Amino acid sequence: MKRIYIALLINIILFSACSDILDISPKNIISDDDLMTSESGMEIYMARMYSQMPFEDFKYTAQWGINYSGWLCAMGIEGTGEALNRDGICTAFTGESTPYWGMAFTLLRDANYLLEKLPDYKNSFAEDTYNHYLGEAYFVRAFVFYAMARRFGGIPLVTKVINYPEDKDEMDIPRASEEETWDQILSDFNSAISLLQPTSPISGYSNKYVALSFKSEAMLYAGSVAKYNETVTGRLTGLGQKTGVRVIGFAEDRWQNAANKYFSEAYLAAQEVIQSGMYSLYKEKWIENDPEAQYQNMVDMFSDLNSPENIMVREYSYPTYAHGYDAYNVPFIFKSPLASGTCPTADFLELFEGFDHYPDGTIKTTTGVSSGDGNYLLYDTPMDFFKDAEPRLRAYVIFPGDMFKNEEIEIRAGVYTGSEPISPLFSDYSYETASTGYQHLALYKETPKELYLSPREGSQQEIVTYNGEEINAAGANGPFYDNGESCLTGLYGRKWLVDDPSFVVNQWTCEQPFILMRYAEVLLNAAEAAIELSMAGVSSPDGSDMLQVAADAINDIRIRAGASELASNFASDEDSRNIIRKERRKELAFEHKIKWDIRRWRVQHYEGRDGFWGEPRDKVAYSNNAQYRFRGLYPFFSTESGKYFFDSHFQWVKLKTFQYNIVDYYFSIPSGEVSKSPVIDQQPNR
Repeated sequence: MKRIYIALLINIILFSACSDILDISPKNIISDDDLMTSESGMEIYMARMYSQMPFEDFKYTAQWGINYSGWLCAMGIEGTGEALNRDGICTAFTGESTPYWGMAFTLLRDANYLLEKLPDYKNSFAEDTYNHYLGEAYFVRAFVFYAMARRFGGIPLVTKVINYPEDKDEMDIPRASEEETWDQILSDFNSAISLLQPTSPISGYSNKYVALSFKSEAMLYAGSVAKYNETVTGRLTGLGQKTGVRVIGFAEDRWQNAANKYFSEAYLAAQEVIQSGMYSLYKEKWIENDPEAQYQNMVDMFSDLNSPENIMVREYSYPTYAHGYDAYNVPFIFKSPLASGTCPTADFLELFEGFDHYPDGTIKTTTGVSSGDGNYLLYDTPMDFFKDAEPRLRAYVIFPGDMFKNEEIEIRAGVYTGSEPISPLFSDYSYETASTGYQHLALYKETPKELYLSPREGSQQEIVTYNGEEINAAGANGPFYDNGESCLTGLYGRKWLVDDPSFVVNQWTCEQPFILMRYAEVLLNAAEAAIELSMAGVSSPDGSDMLQVAADAINDIRIRAGASELASNFASDEDSRNIIRKERRKELAFEHKIKWDIRRWRVQHYEGRDGFWGEPRDKVAYSNNAQYRFRGLYPFFSTESGKYFFDSHFQWVKLKTFQYNIVDYYFSIPSGEVSKSPVIDQQPNR
């Protein structure tokens, strides 16, 4: 799209240059007549709008916000529990250093201008083409309002072009209520859906089903906010001091009706996509009862531009428009120029099937009833620990000892030279002891030394002699306890990485696509909306059996993932809702989606954190009031038997502590906007 924009712009400039030769006055400004009288001109206009869209892809980093850079981009590191990272960008999602405010209004102006001016040139286009361009404008406006609403709540609803200085009296637009904001988003999506063509005329543009899919996502967010703001202590709502408008939350007599309306709209939109038959789950290499094929199927899914699951995709092409995701996230041995940006947690692994668990739900590594009880379980190879894991998980996470780029990814926290059986390395695995790393253990520090670790890679690796050969204590990828640029958690992210050995990793040379919306999310949206409506006692909006729709959606996703089907039918209760939430956490991990899910469920602050994982879990085990932490899964080699054991412990390299409070469910309005405006309200209690 960017190439199209540049090429067409060059043509117009060259035409203007030729005009000089003909003694005709050059055009110094590209006019409406240039852009709005032909499809080629409209491609320029559309390219401009789409280049400014607040897409969260490889060019987005949550800590920095919408700045179209992507430097140090990693996935799932925003305090969601998916992954950890050594850098300062690994922090709870409580705001963005580049607030999405000013840029939003620039793009809104482009959309509004198109809606107002294109009717003057209607006769230049076929009717369906003309309608599609108007639909694109509504889609862009809905998308921008949606991006702002889930950050700020009620926002200024700028739905027309405001020209300065002639319209200076209309420049100050106050924040609308949160309910009015979501209603406007709903209206704009509906307008887009009614006008857009069923297929995109140009790759990367919207269409009817793209708009329906994002409508289902947006309305699911709106319904969740309306409902779950009520579960926050004291009700999460408030009025602006300057205007008295309910800028966050919903009125006590309005939230329930609003929630039911939005969930109904989410369900209907998702159902229309499902019933269209336009999309399906990717199963090109899927084979029943074949975990290897199912794993490879899900690996390929994220790079196949012809996937029937792709609804909206952000494409890249080197050298004109590329990204650097691999350059920051590949395993340490492929460092170029950085590495290890996305390191999944043991907490994330515990969501998946294929592992034994202790009674408290944590992953089992010993013969006892908890991490500190019994003796370690021993494995011939690290991969034996994962032999029954969901194929989907293996497609998302590089396990210790698995293959990537035709290389075995050696991950080792250390070497143990003492006797077996081996007691747990720590007596206390509680939250309070998170900062006590393996390098502080007597087994490591005292004589006789029985635990070998490595502070750094290379020449600083501690060496152990085993069967007459020297082996590195921390192997090729660490973790090295004094170097955060290694395998921080004992695991690497695989999702999105290019596994072709011939691909030379470097900054801004990556061109794998980013899937902004896929069919699996639509199925999950339908399932969640169905359960929410059923729990509220609302009849099916389209007459379908909502519980059956939800069950079919979840089973389809699980079958493709290589997981088990539901043990029983869904019911209208929180248990069924939690199953769907957990499935979202698994399926949509590392896609810039989960950080929004846990916010809209209102489960990130301490009082609600027992639902943080999509299912009830003891929040005390990993948090302490506003703060919380995550764990790694660390493999150790035992020289007596030549076997491996695993220890699940709070991250011990570049320890990260996250903090989240109730006020963080809404970002602050940029202070400069509040101070200069007589009508823009700051968030209540800020």
